[in-house]
Amino acid sequence: MSNFIIDEIDLRILQFLLEDATRSHKDIGRLVHMTGQAVGARVRKLQDMGVIEGYTLRWNPEKIGQMVHAFVTVFTLSNTAHQSFQTFVQHTDQVVETHRVSGEGCYWMRLRVGTLIELNTILDELLKFGNYKVSLSIGQLK
Repeated sequence: MSNFIIDEIDLRILQFLLEDATRSHKDIGRLVHMTGQAVGARVRKLQDMGVIEGYTLRWNPEKIGQMVHAFVTVFTLSNTAHQSFQTFVQHTDQVVETHRVSGEGCYWMRLRVGTLIELNTILDELLKFGNYKVSLSIGQLK
């Protein structure tokens, strides 16, 4: 990592990008009293430092038919199941997010699928690695 120092302007640029990552460097430059080119250089510095790791897109999965949002706690059967489970997760598109956790279970997964039949198919696959507990989302607050 480089010895860059983050200053108040960097923090303001970061905040504007967090609010809207599609905002142009020129637009941010107007807000922080810099040229778009100077803002671009600061953004690249923040990327090089690892402060900005990437950009994301907010979307509505229900608009494309992904109506079921499930949270699954996975309890692996043995230490040897972890690697094959992790491979399964990496190759299953319906798995949106997975965390290895302490406390209850070994992993927490978030799934998005179109139907309960599709969810059951994935749950049947999970039985190869261990047991699970499922909770379905009935509405998102934030």
